[in-house]
Amino acid sequence: MIATGRRILHLRFGLPADCDAELPERLRRLLEDITPRVQMIEPDMAVLDLTGAIPYWKREARGLTELVQLRALAHFGLPSSAGCAGNRMLAAMTCALTPLGRRTVIDDSPEAVMAFLRPRPVRELPGVGAKTSAMLGEYGLHTVGDVADVPQLTLQRLLGARAGRALHEHAQGRDTQVVDPTPTSASISTEHHFARDELDPAAHRRVLLALADDLGARLRGSGQVAAGVTLTVRYADSTGTRRSRTLPEATQHTVLMARTAYAVYASLGLQRARVRTIALRADALWPADRATRQLTLDAGDDKPLAIEAVADRARVRYGRQVLYPAALAISSRPPSAQHQDGDGRPEDARGRRAT
Repeated sequence: MIATGRRILHLRFGLPADCDAELPERLRRLLEDITPRVQMIEPDMAVLDLTGAIPYWKREARGLTELVQLRALAHFGLPSSAGCAGNRMLAAMTCALTPLGRRTVIDDSPEAVMAFLRPRPVRELPGVGAKTSAMLGEYGLHTVGDVADVPQLTLQRLLGARAGRALHEHAQGRDTQVVDPTPTSASISTEHHFARDELDPAAHRRVLLALADDLGARLRGSGQVAAGVTLTVRYADSTGTRRSRTLPEATQHTVLMARTAYAVYASLGLQRARVRTIALRADALWPADRATRQLTLDAGDDKPLAIEAVADRARVRYGRQVLYPAALAISSRPPSAQHQDGDGRPEDARGRRAT
């Protein structure tokens, strides 16, 4: 069981939609005043390794967590949720369950770790998607405690060697991820806030298409491609789910990014979930002239890519909001999302014409 003495802090900040583009970097510098081991996951999320900072500041983990939250609130007016535990997995899980302005600290004892973990649904463990959760449920494994009581070899027979071993380690509260202070690769993101909590999966998918369309247009306009996407879904109870996936090939095309976004969304297995916000991020950007495309005998993508090129030329001439995918041309079409990139200014893409 965990006895490493590590203290990892996971933070989620309540960034305003129109925040300054330089705010995340200023926030990083503020956090680095506490510990040099700071990893910014997204503009609104950070992970800190407090292990070496605790003796320096002569505070317990809870006191140092309070100090970090107070400094962010005092300097930038940012409330935050905080989860502190012995490893990154536990810290992230506790942060996801903690409302803004509060903190949850799990003691480093095996008893405290298991008291937190065992009642949690197994789907909250990293790497457990909808299919894995459903399959485990068929065997009566609904909670982390259920999985923790199963021998590792049994899990490996069910899930395969690597996945079974990883699930066994996570169910025991063990995680070897380290906090990497290396700056993350460039990315751009866009998000949609529903006017009210949305339960309709069809509405969720329309928003995903609108977000993918927005990201694709911006990537093509800047001459970049993305190697992966990250989907973040926020719920009515202020919790959230984040999943990342590597694209089959680096791309800047809406149709290819939308397919991956749909697949990630399907993996969440949402059933009547009250969704408040959906965000999509294009990860690991690099210049488009360095990208390659795998040739296939299937020409199914040629037509949408050709239409996309025509739409881009029309947007250049008449404005980037003049065209949008026909699937979004319904009376309840969600307004285009607020998005953020280098200039930090939100944009609204209403009023486009369907193609």
